Amino acid sequence: MIKEEELTHVSEAGEIILASGKWFNVFKPNPDDIELKDIAHALANQCRFTGHVKEFYSVAEHSVLVSQYCLSSDAKWGLLHDASEAYLSDIARPIKKHPDFGPFYLEAEQRVMNAICEKFEMELEMPASVKEADDMLLRMEARDLMPNTFPVYPGETASNPIICWNPRQAYGEFIVRSFEVM
Repeated sequence: MIKEEELTHVSEAGEIILASGKWFNVFKPNPDDIELKDIAHALANQCRFTGHVKEFYSVAEHSVLVSQYCLSSDAKWGLLHDASEAYLSDIARPIKKHPDFGPFYLEAEQRVMNAICEKFEMELEMPASVKEADDMLLRMEARDLMPNTFPVYPGETASNPIICWNPRQAYGEFIVRSFEVM
């Protein structure tokens, strides 16, 4: 049942409504407003590479895989390394790094990520093993999911192919993985 105060909520600049019905201000992120289920839901419904993949491949699946390939001591960070995208969306790296757009987005992303780190009691800096696993997944994603014209990045990959999950499965796997690593 919807509460009356929820019906009369006036959104502030920078506020978005989450799957749980909560309001979240991406420019003034409050760790108390962050819920794992909201993160899992949003990431499970977001396609990597702005949707330009051979088949739907979610940010949630990518995050679960990163958490499996990084050091087990860093698995929570691996699972949540893209959690800010639950609030800001997945933006392609070339756009995120563009000098006219990137600084604004990256500052907002860092504020949200700092709140996520506080909420889930993580260090503010991404561990090296998470960055390495993220980069390895990028190479695997290029191999398995992208057009042949996508750049080939040198480095190791796992030999197993990526088998894409639908959003419901990605959500479930993300939640299950959270129980394993948190």
